Amino acid sequence: MGNIIDVQHLIKRYDGFTAVDDLSFAVAPGEFFGLLGPNGAGKTTTIRILYGFSPLTEGRVQVFGRDIASDRRAIKARIGVCQQDNTLDPDLSVEQNLLIFAGYFSIPAPEAQRRAEELLEFFALVHKKDAKVMELSGGMARRLILARALINQPDLLILDEPTTGLDPQSRHQVWEKLESLKERGLTVLMTTHYMEEAAQLCDRLVIVDHGRILVNGTPVELIAQHAGGSVIEIEGPDPALRDYIAQNEVACDDLGRKLIIYTTEDSELNTIIRERFCAARCTFRSSTLEDVFLRLTGRALRE
Repeated sequence: MGNIIDVQHLIKRYDGFTAVDDLSFAVAPGEFFGLLGPNGAGKTTTIRILYGFSPLTEGRVQVFGRDIASDRRAIKARIGVCQQDNTLDPDLSVEQNLLIFAGYFSIPAPEAQRRAEELLEFFALVHKKDAKVMELSGGMARRLILARALINQPDLLILDEPTTGLDPQSRHQVWEKLESLKERGLTVLMTTHYMEEAAQLCDRLVIVDHGRILVNGTPVELIAQHAGGSVIEIEGPDPALRDYIAQNEVACDDLGRKLIIYTTEDSELNTIIRERFCAARCTFRSSTLEDVFLRLTGRALRE
């Protein structure tokens, strides 16, 4: 079987502004794939093209081996989409939101009812099936949006920031459900601003900025390549430390009042820093995907 998603040299322009600039990537069957980047990087634009909401300007996008430009209707029938906004119908009950949505896919009523009951059970919403959407907590609403995206039993699930705004408990509940879907072999493409979420769920990911891919790989590979595996954070570094770093070409980010040094756990650098330069506050920790993200995309706010 070929790739579920195959994107080649994708370009999207809006009135002269290039939102997506020559993007190429592929997603294999059963893969949990992350599309990461700061605000305005082109993530949402890309996934809207993938599920046929927005036309591309140049390039080629194939989903299930079909061209999105000519086979959009057939592709959409096999995709589930969980948008970042709450698009549930507030006038309907939890169960009715699923059943009405099933009608858009021409699913027969008895089958729609069976699928709705299974999804309510899977997402722990059976006790809320007759409640109106406005009565749900944020976590319950996100789980219902996920359930609705699965009502057509899709071969590809697209998640646009699925846990934004949730408290830690609700976020972990959603993660558990997504991991269960991953174990079932469902192919998933996700955007997220939570690096811990991407590191835990994604088999592979790309980081994009200004519409271009910066890196592509597994979370473990990217952390090793771009953040060294170990980080030393030093508050109030003295000039001697800065001189040492410059002379030895040590990989670091200088934030003025703080230095973030990238190394490896067994590096001699760790011992030298600890013994010679840790009169000020020092923190030794493992590198994370967030370190990679910030190194590649910068630390300035994106509005």
